[in-house]
Amino acid sequence: MSAIRLLVLGAVRMHGRAHGYQVRNDLEYWGAHEWSNAKPGSIYHALKQMAKQGLLHAHETAPSTAGGPPRTEYEITGQGTEEYFRLLREALVTYDQRGDVKTAAVGFVVDLPRAEAVALLKERTLRIEQWRASVLEHYVPEEGPGQLGHIGEIMNMWVHTADSEAEWTRGLIERIEGGAYTFADEGDPFVGILAEGEENPYATGKPHPGDAL
Repeated sequence: MSAIRLLVLGAVRMHGRAHGYQVRNDLEYWGAHEWSNAKPGSIYHALKQMAKQGLLHAHETAPSTAGGPPRTEYEITGQGTEEYFRLLREALVTYDQRGDVKTAAVGFVVDLPRAEAVALLKERTLRIEQWRASVLEHYVPEEGPGQLGHIGEIMNMWVHTADSEAEWTRGLIERIEGGAYTFADEGDPFVGILAEGEENPYATGKPHPGDAL
């Protein structure tokens, strides 16, 4: 799964309607350009592609009063909402060695009901344990990584990563079950997007042709 689709759909959904530069600004505010493939070209391409696929509705807006070009505002469709939650649920339960999809999913986890988020994270923990067990079919941690030459260091890293990931996930489950954060239908959600015109202290400042669209 590519994190860009989940990130873009989630950002548009949070705004209701948003033009491409707003989406880019939000993703840079979240640091997604550092930990995922959410670069400007990828963001604008994803917006156009998902509009063609019916996941987003593209609204042509009037030219600005300052004489600038008209911008396209995007709004998530019913089909797009279904795809967003499908991607979110899949990302929460899937364990692999990439961090971008997981990071995006945690950023949107409160869009789900609390009980469902807990259930998905418990499933994630189970899958981590299953994946770790599959590594141990070929590697015995107690014998050290040298048993497989320097390649054993890879499996040693995998086991340590899985253990750390499982511990972190259990801690997150405990915090959520303990009442942390505001989930869907529980009240006002955490606002993690920038208001129109609000300065972004984390913006790259690098212009892109898509910024004006």
